[in-house]
Amino acid sequence: MNTPTIPARTGGMSDRLRDQVVVVAGATGMAAATARRVAEEGGAVFVISLDPGEAEALASDVIGGGGLAGWCTADLRDEDATAAAFDACMDRFGRVDGLFAAAGASARRDGDGPVHEATLAGFRAAFDLNAVPAFTAARRAVQEMLAGGGRGSIVLMSSVLARHPAALFATHGYAASKGAIESLAVTMASHYAPFGIRVNAIAPGLVATPMSERAQADPTTLKYAEAKQPLAGGLLPPGAAAELVVFLLSRESGSITGQVIDVDGGWSVSETSSE
Repeated sequence: MNTPTIPARTGGMSDRLRDQVVVVAGATGMAAATARRVAEEGGAVFVISLDPGEAEALASDVIGGGGLAGWCTADLRDEDATAAAFDACMDRFGRVDGLFAAAGASARRDGDGPVHEATLAGFRAAFDLNAVPAFTAARRAVQEMLAGGGRGSIVLMSSVLARHPAALFATHGYAASKGAIESLAVTMASHYAPFGIRVNAIAPGLVATPMSERAQADPTTLKYAEAKQPLAGGLLPPGAAAELVVFLLSRESGSITGQVIDVDGGWSVSETSSE
């Protein structure tokens, strides 16, 4: 297989991901910000998204900025679709060195909410939208890393709500699904450390992404975020998480695995009167 050469970067970039191929599951918000940063750090990006327009647009944006990228549309809740997407990455770049599994969504419209009001369908939907894609993407990434001789870095997406709940965001199925992702990251880290495969999770606070558009339009939520995330003075920008993900994917974090790291603007250590 002729693997494309990852181009040298210019303009003072640190090249922390030079010669690395990173799969990014998701194409907006934190996933998009991370894909761009991976390319800026010299890595090749392969975008997987349920929305083909978003995936193609992000890959084109990376390429337009001088990076190397590919893309594929897939529903990561489907095993065959996930396998086909990773096969497409292997066909394009020949290997998988890193994964940022950011795909996920709220299940509020499916019936998620406070547990006394939530429907079973809503609870199941929360896991189907969040924990299942993390599992299928991580499983396939590990398989490719092992087939390539081991070594690699996987970053899963949790949420600050998994361990630092707030009454204003009472979607208990969502929080539970993110807690499951944290447990998955830690147990994978333990099992695959002997193979040189690192697994960590990030737990963002309230971030300005398409998923949080409803919150961004709500004055009560915005006021809450100002107090709860004092380091950001409100919602976090997607790039805040991207910087952490790039570090965890890079060799600079080569001794870090099995960690769940909050990137929350102070959420986890702040109090508000509305809690």
